[in-house]
Amino acid sequence: MTGDELTFPLVPRGRLVGLFFGSMRSLRRGRGSDVTGSRPYAPGDEVGAIDWAASARLSTARAGDEFVVRERLAEEAPRVVIACDCRPQMMAFAAPLPWLDKRLALRRSAELVAASARKAGGFVGYVDQVDGATLWRPPHGERRLASAGEDRLACSRWSGPPDWLDRALALLVQHRRSVTAGSFVFVLSDFLPPPSDDVWLPLLERGLDLVPVVIQDPTWEQSFPDVAGLVVPLRDPATGRRSPVILTRREVEARRQANEARLAHLLGGFRGLGVEPVLISSSAPTEILASFLSWAEARRRVARPGRW
Repeated sequence: MTGDELTFPLVPRGRLVGLFFGSMRSLRRGRGSDVTGSRPYAPGDEVGAIDWAASARLSTARAGDEFVVRERLAEEAPRVVIACDCRPQMMAFAAPLPWLDKRLALRRSAELVAASARKAGGFVGYVDQVDGATLWRPPHGERRLASAGEDRLACSRWSGPPDWLDRALALLVQHRRSVTAGSFVFVLSDFLPPPSDDVWLPLLERGLDLVPVVIQDPTWEQSFPDVAGLVVPLRDPATGRRSPVILTRREVEARRQANEARLAHLLGGFRGLGVEPVLISSSAPTEILASFLSWAEARRRVARPGRW
């Protein structure tokens, strides 16, 4: 990792159960910097774990030699899976169009997540669906976005199926050994049309740490511009097909209200599940980073004392 590589902190919903030798606090006790409590010394405890100040106080109070050992939470490596939406509609606003290049925003978001996992000493997995085939790289030993995933995200043609999300999430639920409870699952998509809340329940029941990354153009998808009286090619979110139309001012306003309500319902639905989404409205690396930093800060605010 280069010194100027952009990263954000991976903030888990609960204590991590990951791989040893990472930098994030765990449920398990072991070597680390996070003190979880104290107990009397037992034969076999490391001398370095003795709290000498507490031992001296206890020895004075009891008029004898008493030793207290600090217990710490191990620092572990997080498992991170990046699930990418490679449907054709993710290329709807690609360059040279002046709106959000969703494919570029998705690729940069995936690279940012992978870099942040590396910084935490974690391992990165990858899954997508293209041409009816699943590309799956479990988070075992690889500390970077799998090269196959990088190649897939950089290709010029995306052809993922409409049900890519159901297939990808079903695969993650099946791989219990490589995607253990507490693993981060970053799902990168525009979520158009919005999926049912039931799609996420198997992941949440498994204890996976779901992070939806919502990539939508702020002009045409999060809202709607004032194009009343103009001929505009509009795309059907379900089929991806475009057709030229002329909208009245009332129709423009109705579309704006519908798109804004759809986004509010999508984000509110995630929060209702106890999941904090990341909203991406730009492909600029610094703005993408700002969105992930806001996500991390929101998680810190809602965390209960003693939970992580």
